[in-house]
Amino acid sequence: MGFFDSRRIAVTGGAGFLGSYILAKLRERGAREVFVPEYPAFDLVERAAIQRMYDEAKPDIVIHLAAVVGGIGANRANPGKYFYDNLMMGVQLLEEGRRRSIEKFVGLGTICAYPKFAPVPFREDDLWSGYPEETNAPYGLAKKMMLVQSQAYRQQYGFNSLFLLPVNLYGPRDNFDLETSHVIPALIRKFLEAMKARRGEVVLWGDGSPTREFLHAEDAAEGILLATERYSKSDPVNIGSGMEISIKDLSVLIAELCGYTGQIVWDATQPNGQPRRRLDVSRAEREFGFRARKDFRQGLAETIAWYRLHSGT
Repeated sequence: MGFFDSRRIAVTGGAGFLGSYILAKLRERGAREVFVPEYPAFDLVERAAIQRMYDEAKPDIVIHLAAVVGGIGANRANPGKYFYDNLMMGVQLLEEGRRRSIEKFVGLGTICAYPKFAPVPFREDDLWSGYPEETNAPYGLAKKMMLVQSQAYRQQYGFNSLFLLPVNLYGPRDNFDLETSHVIPALIRKFLEAMKARRGEVVLWGDGSPTREFLHAEDAAEGILLATERYSKSDPVNIGSGMEISIKDLSVLIAELCGYTGQIVWDATQPNGQPRRRLDVSRAEREFGFRARKDFRQGLAETIAWYRLHSGT
């Protein structure tokens, strides 16, 4: 019998991008009782909705994926909302899980929790060595409070909770809304729309110098479920690929894969975000055997093909 066969699992954010991959992998693993509290029926910022979720799902395990987040522009426009909503979801889900003595709580943090100038590659022990990049700080710190709570609850109550730090995700079914999307879907959409409109240039934010690490959502889902099965500590764990690419190089690669041949213009009056991002992913491999498998170029091509199919561009 597999780990998930006899357990009831609640997946917040299960109707979202990463959630779709988590649900598919749970089915593959034999999970029979999976509950997804969808908004607006369950507004997980509200305690009453969280209590109702626990009452209806009666979970043994909660996997908390739900987040209110966007790219740099959305983060900059909504610092208060992103702080409050993410903080209240995490704090109350953990507290209610503790009160009900659930078997395990798996909380997802964010790469935005790392200090702006953390040594590269980012090691989990450096999480507290400085303040996060300013545009991401309210969201990143709200999520990081789950780590504090997880460790405090383990110490005081013996509550079994995990805190995982996934890097920037991408893949088919991502969010392509230019107001709230992250960099890869935003670039794909901009290049394909420029081609459709026969525009000769695409303007991108910043100067292209920052670096980022990306992980296919299918790999991320595998890492999260391996941690759920095999890991029972409150020490934070990075979930990433260990690769690093500049935004400028990423833009050129996506333009090539899209077939865009126009100019790329950088608007340096707009923020760059964190200067560099690359994770030390050794703890995940050591503790629960996770290593990213998806080839980056292949994953981008799949994502572009999916968006073309679903957008008509």
